[in-house]
Amino acid sequence: MANPLASAYLYGILDTSYLEPCAMSAMAQKLLQGGVDLLQLRAKNNSEAEIISMAASILPWTRAAGVPFILNDYPHLIPITGADGAHIGQKDMSVAQARRLAGTKALIGLSTHSLEQVKEACLQNPDYIGFGPLFETPTKPTYQSIGLESICSAQEIATFPVFCIGGINLKTLPSVFRAGARRVVVVSGLLKAEDPISVAQHIKGQLGCVLQHSVP
Repeated sequence: MANPLASAYLYGILDTSYLEPCAMSAMAQKLLQGGVDLLQLRAKNNSEAEIISMAASILPWTRAAGVPFILNDYPHLIPITGADGAHIGQKDMSVAQARRLAGTKALIGLSTHSLEQVKEACLQNPDYIGFGPLFETPTKPTYQSIGLESICSAQEIATFPVFCIGGINLKTLPSVFRAGARRVVVVSGLLKAEDPISVAQHIKGQLGCVLQHSVP
């Protein structure tokens, strides 16, 4: 079966570090209108009940847009919320464990922070990986940035979509594309924008130009 994320290139994240729970639905609508191909709820400091409530406010919009909705962590909440998948970190659990909790049809993403972890991820076969953080980012203050040099190698090694993440915004985006990235995750660059719709549309346009000029 083909990976349903094969044509996904812009990944948006609704992060409670930047948004109050009551603002999730409105921002989800804006990001979806802007053209994100994948949308995640990241709520590191919220209760499971709060996550379920936020997911319920977001899911109708992602369903209407035909965009997969991912929960950061909590694969056991996938059957409860109806979300399409879960994203896990290196220290959380294995991809296989996450699949058992989330269900066989759920998408499972995995964070990676080095080429060695990308190689190890290939043995676990997630549906996609996040690769980064490329730059320092307030979202992950304890993580050391890995730079841009390994992007192409990560994409060559991986047998699944690679989403570059960490400090990507309108200012850093050109250098990320020059380094070879074809899929990106944008967090604060969208959530803190005065016009998230226009910023998302601009990034999608830039991605389209990059992909059009990529060598097959």
